[in-house]
Amino acid sequence: MDEEYDVIVLGTGLTECILSGIMSVNGKKVLHMDRNPYYGGESSSITPLEELYKRFTLPDSPPESMGRGRDWNVDLIPKFLMANGQSLITSSGIRLYAMRLLILIYTIRALILVKMLLYTEVTRYLDFKVVEGSFVYKGGKIYKVPSTETEALASNLMGMFEKRRFRKFLVFVANFDENDPKTFEGVDPKTTTMRDVYKKFDLGQDVIDFTGHALALYRTDDYLDVPCLETINRIKLYSESLARYGKSPYLYPLYGLGELPQGFARLSAIYGGTYMLNKPVDEIVMEDGHVVGVKSEGEVARCKQLICDPSYIPDRVRKAGQVIRVICILSHPIKNTNDANSCQIIIPQNQVNRNSDIYVCMISYAHNVAAQGKYIAIVSTTVETSEPEAEIEPALELLEPIDQKFVAISDLYEPTDDGTESQVFASRSYDATTHFETTCNDIKDIYKRMTGSDFDFENMKRKQNDVFGEDEQ
Repeated sequence: MDEEYDVIVLGTGLTECILSGIMSVNGKKVLHMDRNPYYGGESSSITPLEELYKRFTLPDSPPESMGRGRDWNVDLIPKFLMANGQSLITSSGIRLYAMRLLILIYTIRALILVKMLLYTEVTRYLDFKVVEGSFVYKGGKIYKVPSTETEALASNLMGMFEKRRFRKFLVFVANFDENDPKTFEGVDPKTTTMRDVYKKFDLGQDVIDFTGHALALYRTDDYLDVPCLETINRIKLYSESLARYGKSPYLYPLYGLGELPQGFARLSAIYGGTYMLNKPVDEIVMEDGHVVGVKSEGEVARCKQLICDPSYIPDRVRKAGQVIRVICILSHPIKNTNDANSCQIIIPQNQVNRNSDIYVCMISYAHNVAAQGKYIAIVSTTVETSEPEAEIEPALELLEPIDQKFVAISDLYEPTDDGTESQVFASRSYDATTHFETTCNDIKDIYKRMTGSDFDFENMKRKQNDVFGEDEQ
């Protein structure tokens, strides 16, 4: 350890592991450390189940009805992936070889994780399985999210006339091509707001709610008053991804999301990166306002730049809010989901008089994350009041009866400066959403501040070919 590196990374969350992989592929000498004996940081997968009980300081051990503890892999911060591409279906799920893997980010500006998975072939280390349903909350009930003309006409979310109007809207979105003005139907994608597009098709508030939050996956309604192009592309991607697999557009890794950071850690190791788990960090060494190294157990590893999660530099981050997450263990699928073994439910903010959505991510033994016949549902939202648990009550009511709950209220942190002077680059805490958009934006932002340029995917591909040779045709 007592040597010099280009970059030292502290923490093995997904953000840190992706950046470690990028820097290693770019030829940087990387040292990656974590004070914990496991990968993932605050977004780790906990196994066996007994460890989850200990983490939340529950007084009792899991009852025998929970099955074997080692059959559980519980993600503390679950997020789904959206897929649109070619794949090979196997009995264990979807093996992603050269698949174009699309995370829940819809514009080219937010595709860093997608392209990282594609260009680095990190998916060779992972197996994925289709999530069986996507639902939205309205008036105390949940409904399948309609995203095709056929589903629009069959949906119970809308009355007969509303169905017809929404169908016309979906046909417009499906035919829309930003390079072909003939498909615009009087809409200027660079100036017409999404609010005006909804008015054009005379869509009601309930339809606007599930379109914006369950199809386009916006966290707030700010999108309504900006040009409509990005929203249209988001809805198109959702529909295309759904068409690929039928049940839902989402995928989830077998054995949990903890496999993703480890996949990128392997990538870094292939390119010479050094990993040290269970390694305490005593001090971040600074000279004249710049980072020069990290001290651990009496040794100092010197570096030019440092990447870390907020827990390593509390004096360089500030609190930006809170998120509540409740892990619920169930012995049954969620009602009104057609007995799905996995699903996502989005409760739009307007449906429960809030400023932010509530998310439910449910997976089960089918994804090798729970004992046979058991389900894990995680409810999350941004805290808005002094009673966070009361805020998520509408979601918890959907899950009853609940065998066991694990409640966590976490502070959200963001860096106090951009790091360009100190060369210390802190990541942001993971938000309440069940997708990777803000995580990917953070990765891109840190990369640009570290290097002064946008990430060049094609350049990384060329470097990969230098090591592994050209792809086989």
